[in-house]
Amino acid sequence: MATEKVKKEKNVIALREEEILAFWEKNKIFEKSLQKDSPKGEFTFYDGPPFATGLPHYGNILAGTMKDVIPRFKTMQGFHVNRRWGWDCHGLPIENLIEKDLGLKNKKDIEEYGIGKFNKAARESVLQYYSDWKKIIPRFGRWVDMDNFYMTMDSTYTESVWWSFKELFDKKLAYEGYKSMHLCPHCGTTLSNFEVNQGYKDITDISVYLKFQLKDEKGNDVSNTFLLAWTTTPWTLPGNFALAVNPEIGYVQIAVKEKEGEKEQSVSKLILAESRLSTIKGEYVVEKKFKGSELVGSSYKPLFDYYPVSYTHLR
Repeated sequence: MATEKVKKEKNVIALREEEILAFWEKNKIFEKSLQKDSPKGEFTFYDGPPFATGLPHYGNILAGTMKDVIPRFKTMQGFHVNRRWGWDCHGLPIENLIEKDLGLKNKKDIEEYGIGKFNKAARESVLQYYSDWKKIIPRFGRWVDMDNFYMTMDSTYTESVWWSFKELFDKKLAYEGYKSMHLCPHCGTTLSNFEVNQGYKDITDISVYLKFQLKDEKGNDVSNTFLLAWTTTPWTLPGNFALAVNPEIGYVQIAVKEKEGEKEQSVSKLILAESRLSTIKGEYVVEKKFKGSELVGSSYKPLFDYYPVSYTHLR
């Protein structure tokens, strides 16, 4: 049975879109907007570039649309706004793709394959999706110079980053600190918060309640008096610097009896949010109530001795 092909005609909106895009391109409207008088001078707009390792997705289009509004508005106000497209060539995503393409399982395989050859393959893969991006970006009306793009792996870009960091260092705006981070055993590097959050989901798991011993104004331990805290991320505790309290809500100090092994019971004083008293098992006596604002600035004994005691306090 023969089937009749149905000719699908584009609707009015689609046709109008094509007409506008063709008009912009033919008459170089975007380029002319950059050439017009700019009595108010330059307006610098920092645009974080997308990764060069994949096709545009909803997040790129949403963010790109919002990013397009500000330069247009500032241009209409009389500023000159340079809008240059860029590619984030962050190494790990590209390296992971190349490892899959080449069938490499670990870092030893890369060394056997040849680091120079591997780096060359990674650099060559950076612009494999360029033509797709160049078609899609104008489709949602964004004005940006995609012909004179930059890449974060360009030596000129890298040198600019080094220069910027040195300026920050010379002005004493950079410091060396400590932070608990997730580590990728395969890549041998830390993971960004974004990468960690990609696998986030709600699960039922064992959490940890901790007692932080209070200190007085002279830095001495306050006998048997503890701040009660709860965390679902115990791996961050070695890097703990502070405990957070809400200055507006009510807190209580309670006395509870605790037993260590076969020893006689001793009385500990715990400080916690009044609304969380339901978490306390066994008998207790409420000794006093107060606002969280009275706790702000208090010091406590750190769980680990990696940092000076003066670093740990309530905020």
